[in-house]
Amino acid sequence: MILTVTPNPALDLTWRVDRLVEGGTHRADAGIARAGGKGLNVARVAHAEGVPVLAITTIGGRVGEEFAAELGASGVPHALVPVAAETRRSIAVVDDARGDTTIINERGINPAYAEWGALLAEVVERLPSARVLVISGSLPPGAPDALLPMLIAVGKDAGVPVIADTSGPALLRAADAGATVLKPNAAELAEATGISDPVEGARSLLDRGTELVLLSLGADGMLAVTASDLVHARLDEPLAGNPTGAGDAGVAACAALYAEGVRDPELILRRATAWSAAAVLTPLAGDISPRWTELEQQLRVSRPDPASFRPQPS
Repeated sequence: MILTVTPNPALDLTWRVDRLVEGGTHRADAGIARAGGKGLNVARVAHAEGVPVLAITTIGGRVGEEFAAELGASGVPHALVPVAAETRRSIAVVDDARGDTTIINERGINPAYAEWGALLAEVVERLPSARVLVISGSLPPGAPDALLPMLIAVGKDAGVPVIADTSGPALLRAADAGATVLKPNAAELAEATGISDPVEGARSLLDRGTELVLLSLGADGMLAVTASDLVHARLDEPLAGNPTGAGDAGVAACAALYAEGVRDPELILRRATAWSAAAVLTPLAGDISPRWTELEQQLRVSRPDPASFRPQPS
């Protein structure tokens, strides 16, 4: 089973418009509301692909009630920890003319220490049944610095591989805590490490204690970096669509293979890149197109020279 933890969940609201005009007034059909946050997206993708999952997150307020109702209807197995603060919202506006998406994320409200303790207790209780632990998404402002390292520590103490997808200082804390896999994108990696070269930046996370860095490069695909290997996968042409949940789909692929005992970085990279690309072809985060098998076969996979590798501009 994949156990996912989403520290800062959101009710995802998605609208499609013919063309997004800055400062303009737009008309759209009824939007779609979906329980989201990066860990929930990971759980949705894995569940849809037949992988056993359990999603753990918090809910609060009226938005939390809508969040819980939609998640219950989705069929994704979950455990919800009540908190006093209102669950945040995330708004995505898809521009059909340009094929891109504008996103506005509420920052979220930090739960009380006792509420974080309840979340941690829920994770500890469920870990004996888990094959991999995924901690995914942002932390609300004011969240304890120790929260992410504690979640990683309980996973490691249980002998469960831990995949973390976060950004900013939390990315460095996850590496220092010994997360098994980290999955930043290029901008997040450069911001957190202060290193512009993606390979050097990824290796700085390895030096801190992680085993595998899956680095999203946008239209240029993805890199897998370990202490002894560097693998690059990409499609010949970028796909148009909604990239909102692409990284989460890549994490789901990695988690699904880790749950099966797969550790080969090339196999993981191929599946993660294919699922990530397949997510772009779907309108909502948390879904992937059944074309992922076709996309996986179309990937160009190489082992570039670390000294000369430079991603192509997205």
